[in-house]
Order: sequence, then C-alpha cells, then structure tokens
Amino acid sequence: MGKPVVIPKEQQEKMKEMFKINQFNLMASEMIALNRTLPDVRLEGCKTKVYPDDLPRTSVVIVFHNEAWTTLLRTVHSVVQRSPRNLLEEVVLVDDASERDFLKRPLEQYVRRMEVPVRVVRMEQRSGLIRARLKGAALSTGQVITFLDAHCECTVGWLEPLLARIKHDRKTVVCPIIDVISDDTFEYMAGSDMTYGGFNWKLNFRWYPVPQREMDRRKGDRTLPVRTPTMAGGLFSIDRDYFQEIGTYDAGMDIWGGENLEISFRIWQCGGTLEIVTCSHVGHVFRKATPYTFPGGTGQIINKNNRRLAEVWMDEFKNFFYIISPGVTKVDYGDISSRTALRQKLQCKPFSWYLESIYPDSQIPRHYYSLGEIRNVETNQCLDNMARKENEKVGIFNCHGMGGNQVFSYTANQEIRTDDLCLDVSRLNGPVMMLKCHHLKGNQLWEYDPLKLSLVHVNSNQCLDKASEDDSQVPSVRDCTGSRSQQWLLRNVTLPEIF
Repeated sequence: MGKPVVIPKEQQEKMKEMFKINQFNLMASEMIALNRTLPDVRLEGCKTKVYPDDLPRTSVVIVFHNEAWTTLLRTVHSVVQRSPRNLLEEVVLVDDASERDFLKRPLEQYVRRMEVPVRVVRMEQRSGLIRARLKGAALSTGQVITFLDAHCECTVGWLEPLLARIKHDRKTVVCPIIDVISDDTFEYMAGSDMTYGGFNWKLNFRWYPVPQREMDRRKGDRTLPVRTPTMAGGLFSIDRDYFQEIGTYDAGMDIWGGENLEISFRIWQCGGTLEIVTCSHVGHVFRKATPYTFPGGTGQIINKNNRRLAEVWMDEFKNFFYIISPGVTKVDYGDISSRTALRQKLQCKPFSWYLESIYPDSQIPRHYYSLGEIRNVETNQCLDNMARKENEKVGIFNCHGMGGNQVFSYTANQEIRTDDLCLDVSRLNGPVMMLKCHHLKGNQLWEYDPLKLSLVHVNSNQCLDKASEDDSQVPSVRDCTGSRSQQWLLRNVTLPEIF
C-alpha cells in the first residue's frame, strides 16, 4: 500500500553504494513488488465521478536512460494495471542510448509478455529527453499521447479524468497531480491539489500556492481542474493532432531543461489551455541529484534552452532573466527562425497578455518602475540579496554593476522584489527580510519618492537607510529624516548589446 521500506542495519553500507547508481534507494526499490498496491489518494468527490464511454485512446510514451529495472517496470506495470484496457492503445518505451545489458534483450523479452502492446524503441545515440520524446510520439498511434517519466507509478482512476478533459476540448493539455515517491524509502505520499506551476526570474520551474482567483473560478470545487501557468514537464497528456499543430517540442533545444516552460508558454499564448486535473494522481520519484552526465555539462545546455524560449516567447520580459543570470547572454542559442515563424503562423498572443490574463501573480511583474540596482546615495553601496534564501535578511554591498544578486525591481504594486522574494519589514526598526511575495501589500508595501529619493515602508512609516554600526552588510529602517543615507537611486540596468 505504498508504505516505506526499512533497510536492516547490516545492509546500510551496501544500500549507500547502490544509491549512487540511480540517485535513489535501489535496494529499497528491489524489495518492493513490481505491481505493488497503492493507496487511493483522490478527493472523495473524484471517486464517484462518471466519465463518457467513448474517451479517446492513448499511447503512453516513456523515455529512459540507464533506468533501474525495478523502477522502469513498476512504471509500466502500473500503467497497464490501472488503465482501462479499452483506453490504452500501447506503451512505447524509448531507450535513449542506455548502456546497461538488462535494458537490452532482457527488457524486450519481459515486456512481450504484458497484456498490452509494449514496444521498445532505441535511439541510435544519446539524444536527450526532448528528441527521444519526439521520436516516441512520432512512432505512437493513439489519438492522445501521454508522456510519463521512467520512475512513476499510476494510481487507480488516473487516466479517465485526463482523457475526459481532452475529449471535452482537444486544445486542453492536462497534467495529473504529481505525488511523491520517496527517493529513500519509496513511501507513496499524496501531492497537493492546492499548488500549481509557476517559474522565477531564473526560469526555474517552481510550485506556488493556487491563488484565490483560481479557487473562486472553480467555485470552491477542488475536484475541478486547476488552470496552471506552467507544467512541471515530466507527466502530461495531449491530443496527437494538437501536439503537431502547436509545434510539438522545440527540436533546437538540447537534452532537457526549459522545454516544460517553452511548451507551457506556447500552449497558453497560442490559444490552448493547460490544466492540472486534480482527480488524476501519478507518483514520481523525486531525486535530489541527477545520476546522468551530459555531453557539454548541464549548465550550458539549460542556458541555451532557456535563451531559446526567452527569445521566442517572452518579448521584453526576457530582460528579467538576462539581468539576473548575466552569463546566459554569452551562450550561442542557435537558429530560432522556425520557432518565431511558428509563433507568427499561429498568431500567438504577447507575453504581456500571458502575464495579465493567465499569470497575474507571476514573479515577473507585469508593470514596474525600475529593474536594476538600488544604490544608496551616501555610501554608494547597493542592495544585494547575497544569494540568500527566503526568511533571511537582505544585504547591502559595494555595487558591481553586473546584475545578478544586485538586481531588484520596484514594481507597480510598490513591492521591492528580487526574483520571487519581496523586502518585508514586520516590526519597527527592522530588520529588512526577504519573504515570498504575497501580492497583498501589507508589510511588503514601499513608497518611493522620486524627488526626495526616499523609500518609505508604509506600515511602519520608516525609511530604508544605510547599514547600521551593528551589521555593516544589512540595510536598516529608521525614522525618516531626509538624510543622504536615506536616499536611494533606482537604476534601470542597461543590458550589454548582445541580442
């Protein structure tokens, strides 16, 4: 029933060695049945829903590279076991140039015995997730294509609600709730129906709380699908013809990374809908590190992919990404003319429309007064997030003019934000903290006076000031005096001309 595995003391050393192979507890996985039973974690209202008889059939495409035998086959078994036979066309396993012998003939012989057609397709050379998925999609025959990762487990009733949404509107792309399979104990833990997909300035996918407006749109019925600005990328279903019409994946992207945001922006901007179907639950082993090596290293690949999506889809809002990640502008991102032509052909909407209509609580503000450094007139130092995390103090440091950690945006909502964190003061005289932006003004409301150059924290009626003697690397808030140490220049960074 998805319970955790406990490894005996005497086997812990061997367990640690085996962990390194796939970056999850392989020993634990090998102690669990390939067809283990899982709890039904659906909302009660989901269990009684009735779906149309004539739902479209799906092919399930799973890409793998050196995947463990047990996790790969547990994925396949769960698909075959928990999908109504009349809705499952086939399973297509795409091998992205694995080196392990058991993934060659033994795998082909094993899947031949399954009661649903399971095909193994081999990439001739290491091609990465994006191109391998494109090959699997091209070879599949179902009216719907469902992409899963190679270390998933589908739960009871996972498929019908996804297919029902696509039958209702073939331009709807749907994702299940992604439950967590522990990388350590393989315990199955239900994911939340109260989070949806967003992204930060660095174009990292992030989960954020479902906003009130989306709860209101569904009239509080949590069994209805959530409209999500972005998808996590590993698990989704899409109508085969619609996948073609909107341009599948950007084949100019390498390996993986960024493709999930690219397809999310494209779906929304070009007239589709992206949903998390809260009645569908699929588990996924979330790893803390990747076991894979990539030709050329992961960093540059993701930078290239993100540059492609920023150039094609984000219009002027790409500057938020370039300023906070100054290195990316040096990356060669290849030819994007076919993707910009696709955007024109489909008459897709601008990114500003996406921020206004689909993601008004985006971390990238739709309207802003400045994007760049915030410099103290007296000390000539700049606010600096010091690469600190949420619930830590904002810093102040010598200005370096390189963007990155010294980029802040003073938004039209009067927040001072650095990525998805806002400057927040909860008591008199500070400290000035960086908390998740909540869009509710309150302790995150600052008034800038462009004549006096003051930044007034409205709730405390105090002014942002230079660092105090106690801590030279943290700005302070003090009663407003109009002194030069309470004067701040909000600069718009000019990007180097490389575009």
